[in-house]
Amino acid sequence: MTDLTLDNLCDALARIDDADAMRAVLVDLCTPAEMRALAERWRVAQMLAEGEMSYREISAETGVSTTTISRVSRFLKEEPHGGYRLMLEQMK
Repeated sequence: MTDLTLDNLCDALARIDDADAMRAVLVDLCTPAEMRALAERWRVAQMLAEGEMSYREISAETGVSTTTISRVSRFLKEEPHGGYRLMLEQMK
C-alpha cells in the first residue's frame, strides 16, 4: 500500500461524523475478526489508561493476550503516533 492510498483512506474516514455511519464503513472495510481485534485493542487501551488493572487482570477480563496488551501499552505510552491518546482525549 502506498502512503497516498493510506492518506486517501484516512481522509475519507475523517469525513465520517457519526458512530452509525462509522460502524457501517468499518463493517464494509473489515472482516468480523478484524472488527473484533480493533474493538479489543480499543477496550484494552481504555483499561490501561484507567490504570487500575494489571495485564493479567485485563487479559482475564477481555480474553486478549498479554502480548497484545503489551503492544497496546507501548503504543499508548511510548510511540510518537499518539492515536490511542488522541482517541482517549476525544472521549472525555
